[in-house]
Amino acid sequence: MSEITTVGVLGCGLMGSGIAQTAAAAGFPTVVRDVSDELLARGKGAITGSLNKLVEKGKLDAAARDATLGRLRFTTKVAELEDADIVIEAVTEELELKNALWKELDRLCRPTTIFASNTSSLTIAALAAVTKRPDKFVGLHFFNPVPLMKLVEVVRTVTTTPETFERAFAFARKLGKEPIAAKDTSGFVVNLLLVPYLLDAIRALERGVASVPDIDKAMQLGCGYPMGPFVLLDFVGNDTTYKIAEIMFDEYREPRYAPPPLLKRMVLAGYYGKKSGKGFYDYGATPPTPSNLGL
Repeated sequence: MSEITTVGVLGCGLMGSGIAQTAAAAGFPTVVRDVSDELLARGKGAITGSLNKLVEKGKLDAAARDATLGRLRFTTKVAELEDADIVIEAVTEELELKNALWKELDRLCRPTTIFASNTSSLTIAALAAVTKRPDKFVGLHFFNPVPLMKLVEVVRTVTTTPETFERAFAFARKLGKEPIAAKDTSGFVVNLLLVPYLLDAIRALERGVASVPDIDKAMQLGCGYPMGPFVLLDFVGNDTTYKIAEIMFDEYREPRYAPPPLLKRMVLAGYYGKKSGKGFYDYGATPPTPSNLGL
């Protein structure tokens, strides 16, 4: 089984920068590609800030921080990922965009290179089908924030060879993660169970069961969850959840995956959550206060 020694990352946003940081921290020379120097600078700044916080907290020494940053290279050219042993894609959850990049990389990369997608809801088969290496295609689904969250879902589709799966699984362990094996079903394990829970919380709010803070408090104190569903929705992004739910509903055609009307209205209004300053909570206040949702 050939060794993975170099890593390519497609996308330098929230997830891509976290994956790149994790790979570089684990000792892998890592090339990160995004569409503009501005996005790359933002991603590099996020990685530097994350590492600096670890140094401040005494969880990392300055030499290790500098070594991690030294293993990272940033580029706007897809071709600079051609020598990677594994390429991990973490771009917007749009099938056409992802597949255009995979087609390009399929022409550029060595036949032995593993392709891995960080998709949270699309099937791996829908991505692997556009390449000439469906046997070397897996899902590597990380969780936010990537440097801190231990879980990685390693997803095999019907065409993934046992060797490819074993290499990807071993690679996840070398990143310091706890990998689990998942079949290629939309949502894999976590989102398959999590998304209906989040959507049910919105439906309960729509029906007037309880207020946003009381539903959050109920799930925290009653179930021991670290955060309530609405805090989590705002953290993930209501637009992101809406898109994932639509993809999963299209796959399964089950009502529990259908986005509730309130979620659609919030996305249309730009109530994305923390990243937009307003979601189920208004983050313009300290501490955040429940938003007026017209219920």
